Amino acid sequence: MMKKAVSFFGFAALGALALAQEASAPGSGGNFAAIGKGLSIGLGALGTGVAQSAIGAAALGAVVEDRKNFGTAMIFFLLPETLVIFGLAFSFLIN
Repeated sequence: MMKKAVSFFGFAALGALALAQEASAPGSGGNFAAIGKGLSIGLGALGTGVAQSAIGAAALGAVVEDRKNFGTAMIFFLLPETLVIFGLAFSFLIN
């Protein structure tokens, strides 16, 4: 459990610092905006990874049992990708 917590916060910190190198005027709060942009993308990607790890095993099991489930399994497997897309969209909205 401790390894998961450390990796979670490490990944979140790296995601927050990913876009923190933007130039801004002193005192404008631009650094906080950059950290917010990094958090929106990084935590969106983290949520996608956690969701797809559970869905992937279930989707594979469903397809192995019956090949007709392939389309449904792909829809459910790709659905969490919208979290990253939303995170990217919100990063463009943050000033």
